[in-house]
Amino acid sequence: MASTPNTPATHGRVLTVWTPEDKDFWRTQGQAIAATNLWISVPALFLAFAVWQLWSVAAVNLNLLGFRFSTNQLFWLAAAPALSGATLRIFYSFIVPVFGGRRWTAISTASLLIPAIGIGIAIQDPTTTYPTFLALALLCGLGGGNFSSSMANINFFFPKERKGSALGVNAGLGNLGVSVVQFLSPMVIALGIFGVFGGDPQTIVSKSGQATQVWAQNAAFIWVPWIALVSIIAWFFMNDIADAQSSFSDQAVIFKRKHNWLMCLLYLGTFGSFIGYAAGFPLLIKSQFPGINPLQYAWLGPLVGAVIRPFGGWLSDKLGGATVTLWNFVVMALAVGGVLYFLPSGPSGGSFAGFFISFLLLFLTTGIGNGSTFRMIPVIFMTERQRDAAGKGQEAQEKAIKDGNREAAAVLGFSAAIAAYGGFFIPKSYGTSIAMTGGPEGALYVFIAFYLICIVTTWWYYARKNAEMPC
Repeated sequence: MASTPNTPATHGRVLTVWTPEDKDFWRTQGQAIAATNLWISVPALFLAFAVWQLWSVAAVNLNLLGFRFSTNQLFWLAAAPALSGATLRIFYSFIVPVFGGRRWTAISTASLLIPAIGIGIAIQDPTTTYPTFLALALLCGLGGGNFSSSMANINFFFPKERKGSALGVNAGLGNLGVSVVQFLSPMVIALGIFGVFGGDPQTIVSKSGQATQVWAQNAAFIWVPWIALVSIIAWFFMNDIADAQSSFSDQAVIFKRKHNWLMCLLYLGTFGSFIGYAAGFPLLIKSQFPGINPLQYAWLGPLVGAVIRPFGGWLSDKLGGATVTLWNFVVMALAVGGVLYFLPSGPSGGSFAGFFISFLLLFLTTGIGNGSTFRMIPVIFMTERQRDAAGKGQEAQEKAIKDGNREAAAVLGFSAAIAAYGGFFIPKSYGTSIAMTGGPEGALYVFIAFYLICIVTTWWYYARKNAEMPC
């Protein structure tokens, strides 16, 4: 039977007709289907971020459990998931059109069981070697890789004018996994919530000599049942889009697109900053303000950055992604200046309150910038393809929309892959700067210089009058 715009043809969970730019189709059928896929994608991505950032909290108390690792080794454990996650994202960027969004969401979410169960077992044994922990940290990168495939998948479901908001919701609520893992871990490790199935408690001794029983494995085990549940839901209730299927060679055209590389730079400045600051924040607090318990405060930064991200997408839909991104980078550079000012070695002589507020502002701007840059990408590539097809007839215009969506999805994933390396370089930069100079100032000055480069790039190509690609 032939399909009509108001009756999408399906084969199992495959959508054989998907035309979200058709307003009648979107209103009568498309919006409900897209919303279903979005609201299943969100918890899957949330869990991915939670597993990805497990080591940002696990590394803080590792030595209290009987391990003996150096500060630089601990920063390596916090940074390693970002290194592997970023690398996996390069492959995950192109995988949805090959396997289908439903299938890959279910499979990639289920893969998170490997590091979650592995860490829960290894952390109970004080004889576990550092290479074993490093391998488990690298496996946490499976969660980091999921972001690229998730964002590429959701991009296919929404029309051009809704992409900023939809991608902002998916990423913003997904990013909450970073904050929740940092907030929840101190509570779940204090309780034997899994009984005999969770293993025996460990004893930690504070600096004051007070002994406390903890179940450190719970920080990993708490995610296992949810990972299994969401994997099953994704398999049975999400959709694959037939028109979204394409080979790697079809998608590889983005490597010839200049704006792909420019947006990789800008997204490194926003998301790379978010995930890097989140990964390194607890250890940075501990190293610079030893009297402060970092786990009481560190979770607030990623929370602010995650919650504000949908607003960044919405604001960019209203004002334009380039304008929001430009001014956002200006504030980011100023916020890093504030961090430098309030460090113990800074002009203020040290103020945790000022340091923490400056970082909250920095996390706020990373969230807004995450939303604004991801709004820019679909607009840029859709506009570019439509410009190429101008005056060539209806068929060329329809092909331009499909090509624009395909390229935008690939760029969303690939730029996210490049940006995720920020999760490695930022905490590792702290560790290197502290080892070489005694403080993190050298790393922070490099970050300011990078944001200045992003400001100039955004203004020249996207935000100035007569810019090459206003968006």
